[in-house]
Amino acid sequence: MSAAAARRRKQRAAKSGDSDPVQVRLDALLKDPSLTEEAVAYEALQLAQSSVRRNVKIGNFTQATEVAYSSSLTLLTKSGRVSVSSQLLMGLVQVLTETHTACTQKWVDRFTELDAAYRAALEADTNMDSAERGRLQRLHQQFLIKGLKWSNDLGDLRHGSLGMHSLLADQCWNMSCDEAVIGTEAERQDAAASDQDEEEENLEIELRYDAVTHYALAEKSSTIIEKLKTLGAPTDEEMKMGHECPPAQRDALLTRAVLVLLAIENLRDATKLISSFWKDIETRSPDVLKKSYLDKTDGKAPSHVMFVSMLLRICEKDVKTAPLFTWLVRNFGVELGTMHQSSIIKTYTTKIGRVYFDIQPPPSMMGMMEQMMGMMGGGGGMGGPGGMGGMGGMNPAMMQAAMQAMQGGGM
Repeated sequence: MSAAAARRRKQRAAKSGDSDPVQVRLDALLKDPSLTEEAVAYEALQLAQSSVRRNVKIGNFTQATEVAYSSSLTLLTKSGRVSVSSQLLMGLVQVLTETHTACTQKWVDRFTELDAAYRAALEADTNMDSAERGRLQRLHQQFLIKGLKWSNDLGDLRHGSLGMHSLLADQCWNMSCDEAVIGTEAERQDAAASDQDEEEENLEIELRYDAVTHYALAEKSSTIIEKLKTLGAPTDEEMKMGHECPPAQRDALLTRAVLVLLAIENLRDATKLISSFWKDIETRSPDVLKKSYLDKTDGKAPSHVMFVSMLLRICEKDVKTAPLFTWLVRNFGVELGTMHQSSIIKTYTTKIGRVYFDIQPPPSMMGMMEQMMGMMGGGGGMGGPGGMGGMGGMNPAMMQAAMQAMQGGGM
């Protein structure tokens, strides 16, 4: 037999999976009860990585992705070694991207299965060090971000799969409630009193901003409402005119979610979200908040739910209401400026102005706006520092027009 024929025979055998000692050994280990031992789990990891690389090299992309998926799931469910499995999960996203594997519902379901197994394995390890738990939570967040980007690049939906957004939203919210990630209450108080970076101090709210953003992109307005129900009502300090503290988390997250929905032209879910907030969460009546919005002598800051309600109704009108939109955003500017990631908030309002009212942003804002919208598909972090500018003067005619626009559309 010639050397060329021998090579072809070897390649055919490799593609069919016959006589592959690496795959044979991997299959045996994944069925072995000793897989719970760390050394055995690491050997399985290395064999799986080797098998994936080999299949990619010979062009057997389907087998490469299957090995990465099935081995990851088995390591999570049978070994419980989260730190080992996390390495193979990253390899799975990499091979899906490198082989241009299309994002299908089957693969989204598989990500859901892997996510559930990862969480279960993490919770089952009660002896894990807090720092290690935090590290593994962040690794899983990065895995889901990369998975979302893959679904955006190789899927059919703009901004990525709804299911992938939902998984990432759940992970961000869970992390915001995990002391291994955000620190204990005492640690956060110490951080606030020290000179630590603002990013560290605001990690909880940043994670929750990201969570409601991805819930909005997943079209899960009902889930946003359930999360907001767990948060407290605004305090007197947070409702005070000219307050220097951030607004109540509940109100800020509502505003963030509505701005995201309007920016992607999802008026349906924006309407559902605001209506449910009025019905299930807000205890003050619309009439009281309307009166307060008009009366700037009562010492109360304008309310977030009233702002987003008026903004929604204006967006439902036509381009002729552009001056009303401009006034509304400018008048609420100080309150928006107290929110975390205020430059991102400004980018959303700029996007809304362009989409609904043909208000063209300055060239300096155009690039930032497009970059931010691209990040919705997992292309990067959602955060960033900045400011919003000052509040414009109260214009009674504009105020009345905004109220009438809101009433015309119903609450």
